[in-house]
Amino acid sequence: MDISIIIVSYNTAHLLHEVMATLRAASAGLQTEILFVDNASKDNSVEIIQRDFPACQLIVNKQNVGFGRANNQALPLASGRYVLLVNTDAFVEANTLTSTLAYMDAHPKCGILGVRLEGRDGVLQPCARYFPTPWNTFLLQTGLNRIFKHTKMVDDMNWAHDSVRSVDWVVGCYYLVRREVIAQVGLFDPRYFLYLEEVDHCLAAKKAGWEVVFYPHTTVIHWGGESAKSEGAISQGGRQLEALQTESSLLYYRKNHGLPGAMNSLVLSGVAEVMNTCKRLLKGRQPFGFADAWRRLSLQWSLWLRTSWGTRPTR
Repeated sequence: MDISIIIVSYNTAHLLHEVMATLRAASAGLQTEILFVDNASKDNSVEIIQRDFPACQLIVNKQNVGFGRANNQALPLASGRYVLLVNTDAFVEANTLTSTLAYMDAHPKCGILGVRLEGRDGVLQPCARYFPTPWNTFLLQTGLNRIFKHTKMVDDMNWAHDSVRSVDWVVGCYYLVRREVIAQVGLFDPRYFLYLEEVDHCLAAKKAGWEVVFYPHTTVIHWGGESAKSEGAISQGGRQLEALQTESSLLYYRKNHGLPGAMNSLVLSGVAEVMNTCKRLLKGRQPFGFADAWRRLSLQWSLWLRTSWGTRPTR
């Protein structure tokens, strides 16, 4: 088996036929298997998979276990030399599987590979990024990145996207992993419910001596956010998703930067809120943002306590 393709579905029944059509067209000449994990979809995703794609293996969760944990569930069933994670809103070109697999075969130190990502409008998306740190996050929050121009920002797009290059991490919507990497460092840390799981995994792989590579010679059209749109929190200003992102950040910094790094991220975030509120006051902007700043700070410190200082998830 060349590639085991894992697809986590969550309320994206309207995309399943399209994503499967593009994968089948790109699988010519390869031995592939497709494994679905449905994260308790409320639409008819499970019915469509069972009816229209009976050759695919399917795991049906009774509750949403999160992105990373769902992908981990499929690993015992995967038999490919490579494991490919594909989102239901990511559509591959006809040469995507063969060209990325050929590159990995020719470069045995490449452990994880991502590709060029474009939106439906053809605009290039951030697809190969730098690792987040408390410092570069603070600079972005305050706009001070315009002064500290040599600091590597997470979503820096000011580099040529036309050649293969080693990067810090690649986006999980098309995430090709060598089987040996999984055997050595595992796949995703199950503490992350959503956000930063692939960042953490790429960091672990690089620490183990593997390369993470951006491969630009094929493109995946990535719609982005299709599953998140179905979260009830979206209608409430996205606060549940904001909480998940904040929690993942705390878990990531504590795990990879230690207690001092996690505390530093909290302090710098607080300083950023104060600075931004003061700027609004000085510029006479209405509203001044006191309530939003207080809500965000309260959320961060509440999750800091609920995660036992960034050591365990809340769900």
